[in-house]
Amino acid sequence: ADLFERTAEELGRHGLSCECLGGGRLSHRPEERKIHVYGYSVGFGRADHAVTTEKLKAEYPDYKITWADEGY
Repeated sequence: ADLFERTAEELGRHGLSCECLGGGRLSHRPEERKIHVYGYSVGFGRADHAVTTEKLKAEYPDYKITWADEGY
């Protein structure tokens, strides 16, 4: 929530707005080249982890990137 509020504030100074579509967590294991997306935000609900995973795959093509709705 803190990160979203800071980002929304900064965008507002430039005449822009944003909307949080949900949240979650990341487990990053750089030594194994793995990222796992999971969980949800208490305040914002669960993001679409499939979308997050696809965006991460585009930036980290040499990583194994997975997701699950379970966990917090």
